[in-house]
Amino acid sequence: MQRTHAPHTQSLRIGVIGAGGRGWLSQHAHQPDQGVRIVAIADTDPKAITAYRDKYGADLYATSDYRQLLKDGGVDAVFVCTPDYLHEEHACAALEAGKHVYLEKPMAITIAGCDRILRTAMETKSRLYLGHNMRHMDFVQKMKQLIDAGAIGEVKTAWCRHFCSYGGDAYFKDWHADRTKSTGLLLQKAAHDIDVLHWICGGFTTRTVGMGGLTLYDQITDRHPPEERGDASWNRANWPPLSQKGLNPVIDVEDLSMILMRLDNGIQCSYQQCHYAPDGWRNYTFIGTEGRIENQGDHPGDCVIKVWNRQRYYNQYGNAIHYIDEAVDTHHGHGGADPRIVREFIAHIRDGVKMTTSPVAARNSVATGCAATQSIRTDSQPMDVPPVASDVAAYFAALTQ
Repeated sequence: MQRTHAPHTQSLRIGVIGAGGRGWLSQHAHQPDQGVRIVAIADTDPKAITAYRDKYGADLYATSDYRQLLKDGGVDAVFVCTPDYLHEEHACAALEAGKHVYLEKPMAITIAGCDRILRTAMETKSRLYLGHNMRHMDFVQKMKQLIDAGAIGEVKTAWCRHFCSYGGDAYFKDWHADRTKSTGLLLQKAAHDIDVLHWICGGFTTRTVGMGGLTLYDQITDRHPPEERGDASWNRANWPPLSQKGLNPVIDVEDLSMILMRLDNGIQCSYQQCHYAPDGWRNYTFIGTEGRIENQGDHPGDCVIKVWNRQRYYNQYGNAIHYIDEAVDTHHGHGGADPRIVREFIAHIRDGVKMTTSPVAARNSVATGCAATQSIRTDSQPMDVPPVASDVAAYFAALTQ
């Protein structure tokens, strides 16, 4: 791994803002024998504080106010894993306080919010690392490796189909369903996939058009009271989708989205997302001047990548098959991607290792999702995606692989 400055060995004290839910990936950072410790958390849920103290000790600094953590928590870096609509506020406050930041995706829920975070990081020189863990997934890295090696020639088009069997549970029972708090699910979910398409295709979206709508969950009348917190846990018993109960009182985001993207290098992509599919996985296809590559399944041990590079009628096996085997850390969060991305975050802020994830790319995935959402809501009007400022792009390019 490349370094931007000499390694050092001082202790690293980590705080977590938004400790429940996705905040639990911070556990991979706690390595006391290597001088890295979770020492503070901020969360408004007392249950999260209890759980962290049970795991890390009664002397863990805990507060319901993230500002107190930044002031009195004694931390060098923080994980920001709060709801999406709080990312901008929390990330900028941490960066301005001189803390390095691991920020969960999506970076923010507006383009302006993303740009503010990027510029704050550049001006404060605090490190900003984005949690696009799919760049650390085995099948994504294998597909990129094969494509970069020329397995299908020059990429010309790509698409992703995203089946969300858990959508009704995870995104329509809490704040995700309210566009004032999420903008739409093309940020919460598609931010990952747009980033992967951008990364493997080597470009960013400049123009997009979308079509979609709220096509199923608006038919369900069983809603929890506004003062209650929705139960967003996944339950296989909640099937078929129209049998769901306890949905969020406000539901005004799309449960079906389809978008087209034109990248700055001429490659054209598409993305489709459905939140009431019976299965849950992502299928990517890349077609180039000399072939096609596609994944079937996306979890180690249950995933194959097939390459077709000879002209013929349908061949279900492809001309080459690459199996994605289970690894030692396969069962430790998203097929092992969570511990890997946390290790890189620590290495980046401690030893200057360059990032595989990119803050600028994270911003561009949000920008594409925002523009596509606007297109969907304006009768499929094409939308241009504004580029990031050139000085900001140059700053982060020096920190990214």
